[in-house]
Amino acid sequence: MEAENPNRELRAQFDTLAAMAEDLAGHFALGPLLERILRHTLELLDCDSGSICTVDEAAGAYRKDADLGVGCQSGKTFPLNEGVTGEVVRARATVMFDEYAQVRGGHIEGADRDLLHATIGVPIRWNDAIIGAVVVFSRDPARRFTAADAALLERFAAHAAIAITNARLHAIAAERTREAAVAGERERVVRDVHDTVGRGLADILLRLDEAERRLAVGEPAGDALAQARRAARSALSETQRTVLGLGPEQLDGRSLGEAIALELAWAESAAGLRTRLVVVGEPGALAPETVRQLFRIVQESLTNVVEHASAHQVRVGIVYGEREVTALIEDDGRGFDVTGLSRAPNRPLRGLGLQGLAARAEHLGGSVHVESTPQWGTRVRAELPVAPEPREPGRGRWRLLIVHASHLIRSGLVRSLALAEPDVQVVAEVGDARAALEAFDLLRPDVVLADLDLPHVDGVQLTAYLRAADEEARVVLLIGSVGDDRLAGATGVGAAGFVETDADPATIARTVVAAARGDLLLSPEILSRFSVSLTGGPEPLTARERQVRTLVEQGMPDKAIAAELHISVKTVEKHVGALLRKTGASNRTALAGLSAARR
Repeated sequence: MEAENPNRELRAQFDTLAAMAEDLAGHFALGPLLERILRHTLELLDCDSGSICTVDEAAGAYRKDADLGVGCQSGKTFPLNEGVTGEVVRARATVMFDEYAQVRGGHIEGADRDLLHATIGVPIRWNDAIIGAVVVFSRDPARRFTAADAALLERFAAHAAIAITNARLHAIAAERTREAAVAGERERVVRDVHDTVGRGLADILLRLDEAERRLAVGEPAGDALAQARRAARSALSETQRTVLGLGPEQLDGRSLGEAIALELAWAESAAGLRTRLVVVGEPGALAPETVRQLFRIVQESLTNVVEHASAHQVRVGIVYGEREVTALIEDDGRGFDVTGLSRAPNRPLRGLGLQGLAARAEHLGGSVHVESTPQWGTRVRAELPVAPEPREPGRGRWRLLIVHASHLIRSGLVRSLALAEPDVQVVAEVGDARAALEAFDLLRPDVVLADLDLPHVDGVQLTAYLRAADEEARVVLLIGSVGDDRLAGATGVGAAGFVETDADPATIARTVVAAARGDLLLSPEILSRFSVSLTGGPEPLTARERQVRTLVEQGMPDKAIAAELHISVKTVEKHVGALLRKTGASNRTALAGLSAARR
């Protein structure tokens, strides 16, 4: 019986750690996470009082984020020369006191202070920096914390480090998203106001030019001046709508084709142009932003024709495809030198608003191509996705290098990533580490997505070589199992992330983009299992794995287990694989034999 007690205690520790890992998975609100970690910590150490603080060494302060059992003034900030956390930072190591009264500058006063005795504090580390501390108090006068207690508490500190870091990264990501949204909206308003005002002024000037011409030859100009006045009112109204985000008035209750027809009628009236609208394909359900931006591109292009081209005719074509919608604007005007305009100092395609056209398309993952020859007219072709995903303003696509021995898998990754994330551009795909090093040196991609099981030189070694060549290299490894012992080595040499080979394309794309941004956002599955693996020693079974094991031992097939536990058959297969790996059993029969031996 005495021999069983340590095992039972160890099992209780593993169960608690596994439960905490499940708590961590998928949650990124820091306060609740730290409170969960603290509760689990106190439970395993058989204590009821403690706190977790986050540290800002640059500011010389720490903040109490979670506390249980004592009045630790949670939420307040203190200087780093006070309290147990201050002692931890000064020592840069675990500290232990026989009595809380020995702590310099402790913040617990009154009756609570007299009830606290043995005290232990451990640092929470990330990348060799102290980012927090876990503190536990004992109310037992005879209790003394041991090295074993410190080792266990340090494991919890590792979990707290993951929680704090992931919460901070998610907060940064959310702030970046908000900033990008604000910048994108500001850019949209500026661009729309520019286009609206430019078109309105062009219309007004054309009417005033007509009035001036009539006055010069003694003809009445009242009608032309009235048209200029109406154009001014229209421009003012359209600008107000743009600032309010209401979109072009021409699109109110009209289809894209009908709105473009109105613009062509305006071009006929304003410049005497012969116009033609051609629609090819069946108009499908376009995203509202696609309709809006495509209309603005056509509108600005027609304004350029009226204002600059001295054309006689203009033709607009709309081509509806399955995934893209294309607008073509062609005129027979005087044209211009596109290359020369782009080389003009401080005028990168701004002369005719071409930069604005390109920005509109790129905002939705599309493109604009301009072809023009002096005296031979201009052709603008805009291609926008039917269902776009807006891209972050001010940057290009993330460049990705894929490394995998299987040509079929490489091709599948290229195809699936193109569909899942338009912001990822695969610049090359190679089959081994040597080719990967050469491609990296030549292309300098933002991210390398490499198989862990590469031939000759595996993913861990490749990561080490790439990081040695460029310390900014970001490598994401495709892994077969989060239980692979090589993951710790990959982390040690600087791998930027991991994604399982059976992950869906969207998950792979999110991992790649996170690495490109310099983040390490672990998926809930990997976070949960990786957190458990931080405990060291024999890898414990999760609560779900124990349920699956019981049903496997009863001889139930995967389909029946899935129905019993209300999970998918594929999930059952994963749990069975994990059971075989963790127990060392070669198959289901051997697993059942282990169970019989236990009994």
